[in-house]
Amino acid sequence: MHLARFPRVKLAHLPTPLEPMERLTKHLGGPRLWVKRDDCTGLSSGGNKTRKLEFLMGEALKQGADTVITQGATQSNHARQTAAAAAKLGLACHILLEDRTGFDSREYNLSGNVLLDRLHGASVSKRKGGVDMNAEMEALAADLRKQSRKPYVIPGGGSNVVGALGYANCALELVAQANEMRLKIDHVVHATGSTGTQAGFVAGLSAIHAGIATLGISVRAAKDKQEEAVFALAAATAEH
Repeated sequence: MHLARFPRVKLAHLPTPLEPMERLTKHLGGPRLWVKRDDCTGLSSGGNKTRKLEFLMGEALKQGADTVITQGATQSNHARQTAAAAAKLGLACHILLEDRTGFDSREYNLSGNVLLDRLHGASVSKRKGGVDMNAEMEALAADLRKQSRKPYVIPGGGSNVVGALGYANCALELVAQANEMRLKIDHVVHATGSTGTQAGFVAGLSAIHAGIATLGISVRAAKDKQEEAVFALAAATAEH
């Protein structure tokens, strides 16, 4: 798995720490729990999307993009990290936020990540819940091309075969840390939503024959639908 073949820009503080959770392990009476601190990736408070954005932004720059477009829920962490990455690299950024909750409070709709999106210089526009956000992004990209701009469209959560490379790389990082610490890992457990994190982990761990199971706790879709989506992206990432 030779990831240096792919365009990439350095955005994250890597490797992130791998730390024991001694008190939680004791409270639960086992198993022995460790946490991979991907809240420490940097880039405007960090988060898991920064790993994906290293490869996505690398491809955007290789293609000569001057603008990036992405989408997410109102308080999207992915949107915040994309806006920060664009600001760092000198790219324009357009964020489309889908109202998935119906919350109409000023605090929810204008503070938190939405405020940070704007502080990073991104344009932010809202869409009603349930609309085809991919179609909305493509329509915006078409308008920008008519203005002689060069947009690069990033899917929600950065979850495609390019973004998933970030977590294939994380699989290498995690196993290297575990080997150095002489730590035997049985399972990786994490949240799974847009599927890129889990698909990348599955592809990466499989490629290096790590023998570590990956359990995703779905935050949105039903179990069968999520498993199908993760498998499809993992297979496509492995092929890529």
